Amino acid sequence: MIVVTGASKGLGRAICERLLAKNVEVFGVARNVDGLPFPGMRCDVSSADEVKALAQALKKQGAKVTGLVNAAGIASMNLAVTTPATVSQNIVQTNLLGTIYCCQQIAPLMLRHKQGSIINFSTIAVALGLKGESIYAASKAGVEGFTRAFAREMADFNVNVNCIAPGPIDTSLLKGITSSQIGKIVSQQIIPKQFTPDAVADLVELLFDPRSSSLSGQVLHVGGA
Repeated sequence: MIVVTGASKGLGRAICERLLAKNVEVFGVARNVDGLPFPGMRCDVSSADEVKALAQALKKQGAKVTGLVNAAGIASMNLAVTTPATVSQNIVQTNLLGTIYCCQQIAPLMLRHKQGSIINFSTIAVALGLKGESIYAASKAGVEGFTRAFAREMADFNVNVNCIAPGPIDTSLLKGITSSQIGKIVSQQIIPKQFTPDAVADLVELLFDPRSSSLSGQVLHVGGA
């Protein structure tokens, strides 16, 4: 079973659909799981208690968890000096601490089987230092640092930990960002084009393939940086 956070929409939903198409058992996690066409559970990853309850529920049902995708995340494009403290806190709490909480609670479910793969999500804004995304980039830079160190901690248990850092992908996270702004970001990528959620799902599929077992602690940029 692969646990996917942010499974109700955007990249999380696209990843779930790709895995299901490959006959992989998926368990979706989101703040709203109404109408999900696959098993799931409501959970706000920014809450340590809710993530702990999620892990306990999976353990109780005897789930054999072999993978985790931390796709849940929020963004706000604004200058740092004009970003309210509550917004900054929510971004860091969800993107960075939410990822850490899920890894802390779900990884132990893999350790008993001594196999697994964890995929975290960053953003190309970290590598490019994008103007107006400093708080968001800071939260995701933390995810990248955590990924590298956590990969070393998990190596002895045959659990790989990697990170995918997309450029602008056509999801709800881009709401409020103009096509001109998106174009400027895309132009800075090595491959200057806007990719679809399917391109991200391709990388997820690759990282769950046994042939990529030599990769851990890596940050893969969709579009290149």
